[in-house]
Amino acid sequence: MKFIICLFASLVFCQAFRCSDRQTLRPADSNRFTIACYYFPNYHPGDPRNEKRKGEGWSEWDLVRKAGPRFPGHQQPHVPLWGYEDESDPQVMARKIDAAADHSIDVFIFDWYYYDDGPFLDRCLNQGFLQAGNRQRMQFALMWANHDWIDIMPHRKGTTAPLLYPGRVTPATFETMVRRLIADYFLQPGYWRIDDKPYFSIYELSKLLESFGSVQAARKALEKFRLHAQAAGLPGLHLNAVVWGQPILPGEKAPVDPWLLVKELGFDSITSYVWVHHVSLPQLQTPYPFVRDRYLAYWDKTTSRTRLPYFPNVTMGWDPSPRTVDDGEYGNFGYPFTNIISENTPDQFKEALRLTRDRLASNRTQPRIITINAWNEWTESSYLEPDVKNGNQYLQAIREVFKRPEGR
Repeated sequence: MKFIICLFASLVFCQAFRCSDRQTLRPADSNRFTIACYYFPNYHPGDPRNEKRKGEGWSEWDLVRKAGPRFPGHQQPHVPLWGYEDESDPQVMARKIDAAADHSIDVFIFDWYYYDDGPFLDRCLNQGFLQAGNRQRMQFALMWANHDWIDIMPHRKGTTAPLLYPGRVTPATFETMVRRLIADYFLQPGYWRIDDKPYFSIYELSKLLESFGSVQAARKALEKFRLHAQAAGLPGLHLNAVVWGQPILPGEKAPVDPWLLVKELGFDSITSYVWVHHVSLPQLQTPYPFVRDRYLAYWDKTTSRTRLPYFPNVTMGWDPSPRTVDDGEYGNFGYPFTNIISENTPDQFKEALRLTRDRLASNRTQPRIITINAWNEWTESSYLEPDVKNGNQYLQAIREVFKRPEGR
């Protein structure tokens, strides 16, 4: 019954929420690109898990506030121009939506957490984005961030960070989770669809396999997921896999042959989350153009290994030092102590966007979809939200590269 009610609501409000903008996955035939930006939802107080462990009112803004330079030339702290806002406030989220939509961003892909004992960090989406008065200006989608959640906020060098919430879930949890996804999100007006099918991305393939024990069992679970969507009145699902070769977070594992694995699991497309999943940073401060060029080489490798559509990624930056305890030497000791990306100026970011746009436009067989890391990964120093130093220049770079007609 809940499925039927949600479906009716979706049909009633479809026009108001831009259902005509649904992406069609076919060879590119216009200059229109879809820009989908990852959103990390840990910048609001009141999350029950956070408050239990960190205290009342805690959010990851606490780490951003306390960040400082750790070595000569280190650009910290990063100070948000809008202040340390509560993203679960619909009025706060409305400003983010307007800024994104005004600068040619079409979709927020929310990092979505769900463990055996239920959801985590969902107040941003449920109370912020979905209650915002202007939410019709943007579409939204979810990436299941099914990685282990390790207590590294902040992390002290030389200590073992405890595992709080395992990314591996039981098949029963997965079944509960997918029903909730369909009823609460996929049937929402404004949920991003490709070929009229809701887009759902999975971050860590290795954890997916651990949850079911084999490729065959995991594929069967995904096929059942599609059937649940069809039973709710949807034409199916667009399942996307985040593929990477270099683990970053503690506990991450990279599949030996991810391109074969995504085919065997029946995914519809693949993408990337961040450049450092594909490129090593050889220097404490590794220049942005060095990382960009090696990511583009990875893109070549990907398109030569799979026929699945690949949605390329542009990363704004990388520096997770705000997640470390500042009580000694900083270096490449293991996340969040890592080498960083330097020289990631707005102009360099704009050049990366331009190169990605032109490269994708030259391939007539690939859909024109690009992911960006990230809207607000402040504690990894990869964000588009305006800061005190650069204002909204990173957003302006997107608007200038992907020009849209007025009143789009």
